[in-house]
Amino acid sequence: VTQDDVKKLATYDPKAPAKVEIPFLPSRVLLQDFTGVPVVVDLAAMRSAMGRLGGDPDEINPRVPVHLVIDHSVQVDSFGTPDAIVINADREFQRNNERYEFLRWGKQAFDNFSVIPPASGICHQVNLEYIARCVWSKKEDDGLSTYYPDSLVGTDSHTTMIDGLGVVGWGVGGIEAEAVMLGQPVYMLMPEVIGFKLSGSLPEGATATDLVLTVTQILREFGVVGKFVEFFGPGLEHMSVPDRATIANMSPEYGATMGFFPIDQETLNFLTRTGRSPELVEVVRRYTQAQGLFRTNDSPDPEFLHVLELDMSTVRPSLSGPKRPQDRINLDDMQTSFRQSLSAPAGPQGFGLSDSQLNMVGAYNDPTGDIETLTHGNVAIAAITSCTNTSNPSVMIGAGLVAKRAVEKGLSVPSFVKTSMAPGSKVVRDYLEEADLQRYLNKIGFDIVGYGCTTCIGNSGPLPEAASAAIADGDLIAAGVLSGNRNFEGRIHQEVQANYLASPPLVVAYALAGTVDIDLSTDPLGTDTDGNPVYLRDIWPSSQEISDIVTRCVTPEMFAREYDGIEDSNETWNAIQIPEGSIYEWSNTSTYIQEPPFFFDLTPDTPSIKSIAGARVLVMVGDSITTDHISPAGAISPDSPAAAYLTENGVSRSDFNSYGSRRGNHEVMMRGTFANIRLKNKLVPGTEGGITNYLPTNEVMSIFDAGMKYQEAGIPLVVLSGKDYGMGSSRDWAAKGTLLLGVKVVIADSFERIHRSNLIGMGVLPLEYANGQTADSLGLDGTETFDVDVSDDLTARSTINVRAVQVDGTTIEFETNSRLDTPVEVEYYRNGGILHYVLREFLNSSTVDA
Repeated sequence: VTQDDVKKLATYDPKAPAKVEIPFLPSRVLLQDFTGVPVVVDLAAMRSAMGRLGGDPDEINPRVPVHLVIDHSVQVDSFGTPDAIVINADREFQRNNERYEFLRWGKQAFDNFSVIPPASGICHQVNLEYIARCVWSKKEDDGLSTYYPDSLVGTDSHTTMIDGLGVVGWGVGGIEAEAVMLGQPVYMLMPEVIGFKLSGSLPEGATATDLVLTVTQILREFGVVGKFVEFFGPGLEHMSVPDRATIANMSPEYGATMGFFPIDQETLNFLTRTGRSPELVEVVRRYTQAQGLFRTNDSPDPEFLHVLELDMSTVRPSLSGPKRPQDRINLDDMQTSFRQSLSAPAGPQGFGLSDSQLNMVGAYNDPTGDIETLTHGNVAIAAITSCTNTSNPSVMIGAGLVAKRAVEKGLSVPSFVKTSMAPGSKVVRDYLEEADLQRYLNKIGFDIVGYGCTTCIGNSGPLPEAASAAIADGDLIAAGVLSGNRNFEGRIHQEVQANYLASPPLVVAYALAGTVDIDLSTDPLGTDTDGNPVYLRDIWPSSQEISDIVTRCVTPEMFAREYDGIEDSNETWNAIQIPEGSIYEWSNTSTYIQEPPFFFDLTPDTPSIKSIAGARVLVMVGDSITTDHISPAGAISPDSPAAAYLTENGVSRSDFNSYGSRRGNHEVMMRGTFANIRLKNKLVPGTEGGITNYLPTNEVMSIFDAGMKYQEAGIPLVVLSGKDYGMGSSRDWAAKGTLLLGVKVVIADSFERIHRSNLIGMGVLPLEYANGQTADSLGLDGTETFDVDVSDDLTARSTINVRAVQVDGTTIEFETNSRLDTPVEVEYYRNGGILHYVLREFLNSSTVDA
């Protein structure tokens, strides 16, 4: 970082940001285990490569503090019983012992590397409640301390949650995070900042969840991909930090790099309420006031490129779905919306059922042995899950009060509904028990199943057998209702196609109703013990009632108690054996941890950029393709190439675990690339799943098998896509797997921010159609061969000519815009990826020093 870089920011014009590159050096890095394991695998592989090439392996060491929170591996195997949490924790350690041994090795092998063990909470909630400081300091050689703002990048897209605390942070791919850990800046263009002015306060009956779903809808419609959003205005006076964090958490869903709230008195109050020391709180106050970073009611409105406004009093109870978080539905429109989605054309908002399919039913045996039936819309999963909402005491207390009143009126949840509650920290359990509400949640099946990410990332576990059988019997569109932040196709559960995001109180309500095909504003949830109808309004708590309980039952002592000594708090974790040595000893027989092939052929010299000729299309897709489509995190299908590999290596089906847990093994992950069962590849129209047409022989086969055949033949590959390619999770394996299948270039209408960066980080070229053209307007059908004119004089954001030759010999020539946005990204691409660039930097530095 140079003086010129600082001057660029000092002359920032919010109305017309300069298109110049700036470096950003975050204070720290946050990891979760699904993305964290491959990060540590890559670092270990870089150490191995340094040793092979004659460098110093110990050069590969984090330069900034790194916190890894193990939160993504717990699955809901058991639910609805008091011992579910113990059963699920035991199963988690059985499945993941090898991964956890590896992480224990990483903790002792690397400097500045902390690991928070399983069953502690979700990384973003732990970050909000414990790790974040708002202001950090370091001792200088003269004994004085330098203070600087807290900032971070994280390998989970919802790292943005910390923006609600006034801490700058966002999600990056694991590849980019590794570079930051090794001392490299994040390079970015000067950001465009959109202001979002909030006024008023939420009306009675509306929650912070309803607010964030409304904000998400507004910002997606406006278009903020790659931009910063800053919230301001008088409405902030009525928003707690948990409310702000809920909105900041869903920045990826509305497309922004981050959704930032400035530090103010409520920030200081939150730091105090969560057990931070008075000394830290005072440092934050004095530093931010001195630096002009502290918001007050008298602060002038900042200047922005554009300003959007929302009067929070207009927010209504809402859900979002059935397939995307930006598709908000008013609660009283829910029944109509669901029914319309059944027959709407297959796509983001429809399932394309024919008239004859609309009345299908599926039979199952209830616990008494009677034959019952399910229909479209019956709720198969009801999950209070995700840091988005479990970090917010108001909605969690609200869910507990709904459960209490439901139990008191004699309501119960149908047996076909899989219920679960997975808080983001143990403090949630503490205050629900203090308020005497957890026992009512338990009575209707919402026992705590674990402290981590579960249903919202696909770790929902198997459905009740009756529900699974009925869904299959009737080919039903079953529903999931969850308090998460994502509901993309195939993400929540492979058997549950319609998934709706909702507040925790509404999750409880829909669990009681057992269906989303209901108007909760007019239809009863059930009947009480006297046979009288019970409506949602009868059991919904007032905002004052919730506020009183939050004030009384959420205390600083709870946070201090739960986070004291948290790194050594799990005895099972502490008992895991730790492999020795600073160089990891790779095992060829491991199915969890393998040395990746990325650095096997690395040389100290930087290669030249060569044109891509005769490339074939491996996959051709439409709009809104998510990283879940590209690299699913959930269950491994028994008939998939990944399952075949695991079976061949002696792994039983019951021990397949999930794709997310296997990210330390490239053999599994490359087989899982484009393996989502809901993927629609236009090369094989009318089908779903990870299959393609191997064009040289016109054979339909798995995408993995086709990729290997193309590589054997020396044929480079292309992916063609529509808009928003790579939206969703910051999943580096969506780029790594793409590379390992032999893909050299992705041509799309547009890219989501993190995936574009990840592709570059792996040496895959992202191109966007120029001049408003698309694959359809150009007449491309995916059967063409492609030549891409790139050369060693490639520059940032340059125009790249592409030539496509169709089967009949017709040539289609068109221009694309390179999405190598900055000069350093060109260098990353030239080197074959960011880690190759960094490794060569270390090697050359070692050579010079020697």
